[in-house]
Amino acid sequence: MTFTLSNRSKTRRAGVDPRLIEISDWAITLTVVDFGHPQYAGWRTDAEQFALFSAGKSQCDGINDLSFHQKGMALDFYAYVDGKASWEPHHLAMVNVAFLQAASMLGHKLEAGILWSGKEIINGVRYGWDCAHIELVEPP
Repeated sequence: MTFTLSNRSKTRRAGVDPRLIEISDWAITLTVVDFGHPQYAGWRTDAEQFALFSAGKSQCDGINDLSFHQKGMALDFYAYVDGKASWEPHHLAMVNVAFLQAASMLGHKLEAGILWSGKEIINGVRYGWDCAHIELVEPP
């Protein structure tokens, strides 16, 4: 089955590095589990980042600890299963594989995580409490 990103998900990528958009566009054609991009998935203002930090939804405060989102170098995603967002690790893992495969095909280096925290790494995948997330590890 081939999936396509909704216009809303495409809009939520605004401001991110074009390589992330290219990776996302390829990943949606490769994935076996549909996905989308949530609100604040891409580029964030300092105020948006601080609000997410204050709400306990990000580990970066956007002031002293900048997020890759503020640089346009990160993109969050969720799995989309049975007509709704899914944060189940096995769904997210399948989407994560599509992102990594797309990045590899395009020659880009990604750091990817499922339920991102940046603290625990199991078999090369980061786990934690925040959000499924990819970020470029190469300069623009």
